[in-house]
Amino acid sequence: MQSATFTLSPSLRLPKPRRQSSATLNPRFDPIRASASSKPNNLTPHMNGTLSASLPRRSWSLSSSSSNFKLRPWTSMPLVDSDAGTSRFEVRATAESAEESSESSSMFKTLELGALFGLWYLFNIYFNIYNKQVLKVFPNPVTVTGIQFAVGTVLVLLMWGLNLYKKPKVSGAQLAAILPLAVVHTLGNLFTNMSLGKVAVSFTHTIKASEPFFSVILSAMFLGEIPTPWVVASLIPIVGGVGLASVTEASFNWAGFWSAMASNLTNQSRNVLSKKVMVKKEANMDNITLFSIITVMSFFLLTPVAIFMEGVKFTPAALQSAGLNVQEVYIRSLIAALCFHAYQQVSYMILQRVSPVTHSVGNCVKRVVVIVSSVLFFKTPVSPINSLGTGVALAGVFLYSRVKRIKAKPKTA
Repeated sequence: MQSATFTLSPSLRLPKPRRQSSATLNPRFDPIRASASSKPNNLTPHMNGTLSASLPRRSWSLSSSSSNFKLRPWTSMPLVDSDAGTSRFEVRATAESAEESSESSSMFKTLELGALFGLWYLFNIYFNIYNKQVLKVFPNPVTVTGIQFAVGTVLVLLMWGLNLYKKPKVSGAQLAAILPLAVVHTLGNLFTNMSLGKVAVSFTHTIKASEPFFSVILSAMFLGEIPTPWVVASLIPIVGGVGLASVTEASFNWAGFWSAMASNLTNQSRNVLSKKVMVKKEANMDNITLFSIITVMSFFLLTPVAIFMEGVKFTPAALQSAGLNVQEVYIRSLIAALCFHAYQQVSYMILQRVSPVTHSVGNCVKRVVVIVSSVLFFKTPVSPINSLGTGVALAGVFLYSRVKRIKAKPKTA
């Protein structure tokens, strides 16, 4: 009969012991001694007893055996597959890496959007300042607007020619649908330049703050979009603020006032037409492509009108005969035209990244920045009541952009 012998076996494989003399080994006393029915093959009795006694208590487990002394895994914890552990480590590392990549990507997008807003405002400021300086010494708004469209057309053709932006394939039906947009776009920018040539930059932008009023009226007339009571209420401070600023404006004249109002009407007509007659959006017809096509069409539409109405007055000989510094006028006109095209391109880039409401709020802030910067640069005299009217109008625009997304509740039967 074989007797069952209880042995204490370590959970980890023991390294092969170095051969040392018995005098160098100093076995530690342990009350629990291990015994085996047969001796291990590779250890002497003395060495076996010594190692058994010197191992830590927690590394041993009781086991019943009737054969030779064998090493077994720990019973205090389950057997772990090394490959599975590595796999879990890799999954965790991948998850942490993906989370860090997502955070860095989100931060980069936020910084990119902030940079675009900064460029939008900066280009707008420089356009208004240099454009006003040109119009003060060269009061030919049709020619100035035509030059701006000409520079924009050159930039668009360069983008398409150098493959910086995909060249669109436009059909005749699409061009026919875009033509009305190009007409009102041309008129809107022309009327804006006419107003800037007659009144202060700050006053022009204060009047242009009433664009939401025309948007609501035209949308209701041609699109059947009935405004909510909140939208109607937001128009009250806009109209009241513009009226108060107009009464107290030092540079006020009716030509500048009605030109700015006509600019509001045409610009909002463009938005309404884009919803009503524009062809369905295709892969090659995004906002930037549409703006580029409109810019080229506006150049061809306005150039003959400028020659017919104002003649050819932008030649060096004509400018010199008018007593103007040719180089200064050319440089300022070029900067104004580049900024004119750049700020509209950036505006469409922002619109592709944010909601229309966020874009409207950003546009309202842009007007504030342009008004303040122009007042400081040109040292425009502004009375307290005029400032109050401008502030009320801009506050109304901000309120309009916020309440516009509130939809009316459907009527229940």
